[in-house]
Amino acid sequence: MKILLITPPLTQLNTPYPATAVLKGFLTSKGYETEQADLGIELVDKLFTKSVLEEIFTASEDTFLQKTSKNARQIFVQKQRYLATIEPVMRFLRGEDPTLATRICNGDFLPEASRFNTLADLDWAFGALGFTDRARHLATLYIEDLTDFIRETIDPHFELSRYAEHLCLYAPEFAPLEKTLQSPSTLIDKLMLDILDNKITSFNPDLVGFSIPFPGNLLGALKCGQYLKQRYSDIKIAWGGGYVNTELRELREPNVFDYTDYILFDDGEPALLRLAEHLENKLPESTLHKTFIRNTAGEVILMGGDSNFHIAFEETAAPDYSGLPLNKYISLIELANPMHKLWSDGRWNKLTLAHGCYWAKCAFCDTSLPYIRTYEPIAAKHLVDRIEAVIKQTGTTGFHFIDEAAPPKVLRELSEEIIQRNLVISWWTNVRFEKAFTPELCELMAKAGCIAVSGGIEVASNRLLKLMNKGVTIEQAAASAQNLTQSGIMVHAYLMYGFPTETEQETIDALEIVRQLFAEGLIQSAFWHRYAMTVHSPSGLNPENYKAQITDSSKGRFANNEIAFTDRQNIDLDSLGEGLRKATFNYMHGLCMDWPVVKWFEKKVSKSTIPPNYLRKNLNLNHN
Repeated sequence: MKILLITPPLTQLNTPYPATAVLKGFLTSKGYETEQADLGIELVDKLFTKSVLEEIFTASEDTFLQKTSKNARQIFVQKQRYLATIEPVMRFLRGEDPTLATRICNGDFLPEASRFNTLADLDWAFGALGFTDRARHLATLYIEDLTDFIRETIDPHFELSRYAEHLCLYAPEFAPLEKTLQSPSTLIDKLMLDILDNKITSFNPDLVGFSIPFPGNLLGALKCGQYLKQRYSDIKIAWGGGYVNTELRELREPNVFDYTDYILFDDGEPALLRLAEHLENKLPESTLHKTFIRNTAGEVILMGGDSNFHIAFEETAAPDYSGLPLNKYISLIELANPMHKLWSDGRWNKLTLAHGCYWAKCAFCDTSLPYIRTYEPIAAKHLVDRIEAVIKQTGTTGFHFIDEAAPPKVLRELSEEIIQRNLVISWWTNVRFEKAFTPELCELMAKAGCIAVSGGIEVASNRLLKLMNKGVTIEQAAASAQNLTQSGIMVHAYLMYGFPTETEQETIDALEIVRQLFAEGLIQSAFWHRYAMTVHSPSGLNPENYKAQITDSSKGRFANNEIAFTDRQNIDLDSLGEGLRKATFNYMHGLCMDWPVVKWFEKKVSKSTIPPNYLRKNLNLNHN
């Protein structure tokens, strides 16, 4: 039984998405010959070459003057400069030619288009000596310009970190996606399918499993499935991943199975193991675990198998990154912000410290799903064994622990074990800003290599934090952020607006809290998300508990996740969101801290009711 695990385009370009590595480690431990592929990074590696870029310019030559924007024309007239620079720039972004940084920074080396119009003051953003980061930021803008050109001229779905996401973000019915799949193949499609074909012919798998973590991976998986069904009909196809788990749990559309054979839910290990055993004729189809199939009558049915079948987190093995082209990943810097840099710059080994969420009570989170609500920690000794195994495989010592929220108890034990073994690594993770993050724990984490954390301050309102059952207060979150920051650990805050019953005044007050968090140096980065009610969250399951009413209870035959609702408030959330984003972008760069928060909003809003020294007074902050 040979299994090929694939991440379809596109996710991160700087580091592998971990799902296939996690599953490969497990399946290999069970004796299965398993390979893996990241079609996204291989597609980008092939796409941004002189020969393919020349194809793109040639394909758009006849029509670009009539049908494209001024920006696309600006890129086209500089095509010789792009052709001359694309491969050196890609070598630089892969870390193969760092000496190119000086030429990139000196000015005339890179052709420029619209992405450079918002270029920050580089001396201010990166300092006088930060040539490598400065050059990487400029090279990122250059690649983004080319991406804009590709999207406008040859493939309207192409983006750097997702593919056709706008088609898949809200897809209650499958028909629009099917229509897209019947369209002629683009150059991007052909490149992707050539890579896929090479994987198939070189490995000859019996089963191809696609991990679909985000909406931006769905169309790629569909196109690959379409190709496999046409060319390699004997190969079985399976889907799994985050998008599948959240969006397709109520699937009723049989046409989806023209592109896959099995759709697996929740933890991939038990479902994949049962599927492999079934395909080997060891087990009947009735034993498939949490798997959708299309039966002979053309109906979508769920095979539940043994509801008690479970593979403990401790038994899942270390991730296995072998077979991935680790030398091809590129480091990008989209924003001149040290925390944002972690998401797109550097190749981080991704690892989970504990299965599920130890809190699992937040009203906005999909806590009803088993892979979130079922919490399973393992001993720190085993965690550090996995860390050392991954270092041996990849040769790199940077880790991103991708837990829903890393448990403080586990972080303490992990840090102690790392220190005891004299292991030198750098790591960052997601946390809840709770009282367990004392100065002593934060210092221990920093000593063990923690460089940054991200965590939800969410609505920055004590009333709303209580309503959503976050389990922390503003004051507690600020105190935890202070302890982390003072230990030398960068802090990123996830923020939310539009939660049911949140008033416009509370949103303005929340921005004032955020301004003070930045002004007092408690956080270094933040991002606002608009609240979305989902079918698997406490707020979606029981909206009446949050004084919300569902406005459309109809469900599609394909993807169902976000719920339309009202809380009977007449608030312009679009306008509020724009003001929140503008303010926070400036705060991240140390600007406009003395502005009253009302200045960020185009429409007239009320002044904040939060005293301007609220956090300093409550935390007894000392800046002497």
